[in-house]
Amino acid sequence: MAGALEEVRAEDFLEYFLFPTENDLNTALDEVNSKVKNFTADYIWHKDPFHLKRAESDTSDLSTPHLHGITHYGDNIEDEWFIVALLQHLTSEISGLVVRVEDSDGEFLLIEAADHLPKWATPENCSKRVYIFGGCIHIVAENDNNSQSLSIEKCVEVVRNQRQITVASEGIQNAINSRTKGYPEKAKQTIHYTNVYVPATVAALLEVKPQLVAPATVAFCDRDMIDTKACRAMRFFPPETRVLTRVAFTRCLYAALVRQRFTPDRRTGWSLPSFNSPEFASHELGAKLASGFEILVARAKPRQGEDSRAWQLYVEKLRSRGYFQGLLEGSKDHSVKLQEAKKYFTEFGAETGEAVGESILALLSNMDVDVDKLKAKEKLLPEPDSDSWLEITSEELDEMLKNRYGTERSSFPAGSHPSQIPGQLSKFLEHMSGLDGVEFPGNGSSSPPVRPQRGVKKGKKSNAMDTSDDEHTSSPARGPKIDFNPDAFACAVQNILDFALPDDNWDLESNSDMSSLGEEDEGEVDESKRGKVDEKIKKYMEQMDAELAKTTIGESFEKKKPEAPEDSFDDIEDFKPVDIDLNALKNVLASYQSEMGVGPGPASSLLGPMGVHLETMPTDASRTNNQ
Repeated sequence: MAGALEEVRAEDFLEYFLFPTENDLNTALDEVNSKVKNFTADYIWHKDPFHLKRAESDTSDLSTPHLHGITHYGDNIEDEWFIVALLQHLTSEISGLVVRVEDSDGEFLLIEAADHLPKWATPENCSKRVYIFGGCIHIVAENDNNSQSLSIEKCVEVVRNQRQITVASEGIQNAINSRTKGYPEKAKQTIHYTNVYVPATVAALLEVKPQLVAPATVAFCDRDMIDTKACRAMRFFPPETRVLTRVAFTRCLYAALVRQRFTPDRRTGWSLPSFNSPEFASHELGAKLASGFEILVARAKPRQGEDSRAWQLYVEKLRSRGYFQGLLEGSKDHSVKLQEAKKYFTEFGAETGEAVGESILALLSNMDVDVDKLKAKEKLLPEPDSDSWLEITSEELDEMLKNRYGTERSSFPAGSHPSQIPGQLSKFLEHMSGLDGVEFPGNGSSSPPVRPQRGVKKGKKSNAMDTSDDEHTSSPARGPKIDFNPDAFACAVQNILDFALPDDNWDLESNSDMSSLGEEDEGEVDESKRGKVDEKIKKYMEQMDAELAKTTIGESFEKKKPEAPEDSFDDIEDFKPVDIDLNALKNVLASYQSEMGVGPGPASSLLGPMGVHLETMPTDASRTNNQ
């Protein structure tokens, strides 16, 4: 289904399709789940875990039986790349397994590798053509014979049988591997351990199931007025039994919880020490976490049919997006749409917290909480991790941005001389721009072009089933031929620049050839109209000269002496032409100097993509001190 039904989950989901060679999906699912369990052991999912189910041909848009799943990753984008690493691992371990994965942006793997895509790749012709096979990225390129007719089933077959042709370039592989390399061990680096005061029941739950910290934190951060009322009672997690316990957060969860402003209701008996107390942070963080658990349990109560809060919120979102089209509630058409929404909600609905709340109640009913034993463990707790990573300096941020989004410096080496700037500026201004934006002058792909939306570079299409950059750069474009008369177009533009106005009775709807404009003699132009226009321009120029004569702006430009005889101005006393290159260089360097060498700014933004990277220049004050 499409439209509003998808929009309610359209910002934080990852959808994956697994095509095994095994005909029995139950056997394939068991094999995949066994390897998933080993890979994801002890991993803390921010919102939804990785989950697969069978998708038979009669219940899916695809004719081939496959495994399908959707994960909502919330605010933690690392969950998305962890799943990509998991899918790479699965395709390496299971022979013949082909995977397709996409998120709300579509083919996000190509967006990540946008700087390395072949010229033919566009968002339009790459949809549903990116796959993971044998741990590598594969792209089924377009072909003259089947560019529009290749189905997903056919693409899977092509990837399996023509892996040497469909495998993506090394640049694309490296771009994706840079995000997935090191998992699952890399996930341990994002864990933050801290000690918090929580009710004994919360401490016992986290000992049994540490992953519950994620839904509790998310529930607290996303609380509404109804959830806040539940926190005033603290029926299931009273603060009187507080104990100090060690909790493992992901850095994303810890940062989200720490930054939340919260003062517990004193009527619940939850009193915090003074703000200056060294234990204030552990008490406050524990109060937030315990409130999250209370919210989860409160949400688990109305779990029958349309009393579900999650279902009610889902319907409200659909109504705000016009899904019901103003249909009367209870009418036949409204009921049909409501049933479609229920089916979609049951199949694709994100983890709402209600199921988690029910599991918490089930655990509590079978759990014997020993408060004395938990208090005895307080003395054995190690020191909490430092949270200094929450604060970063401007230099660290610049370094992070440079490592993540920095451009290559191949046109000029670092420390380029300023004398190279005028030539590069002139070359840039004379460069031809295409419909998708201007590409900075450079040698090949070393100077990345300005990216279109969704991060996929547009360019001329190729006829080859290959993904290497070199083989597609100069390929001729395909598509409908455009009949364009350059002489007529140039003549029309020249007439506009010369202020040659057409007659009042000129027929704009005429089918006459535009080339007739170029066949007119210049003498046929209405000289009286041109003379009037020239006279107006002359008056404007005189007024401009009169205004500028009162200022000293002319003295701000750098001048040069005429070198050639044809550049002499003997008829004008003391006239010196403006040195264009010198003025451009002076202004660019002044702009760069005002950036203090740290950027970003107008000068570095303009010069950087051209490959000109200047070293930090001393200010006037520093030069004076050095002298």
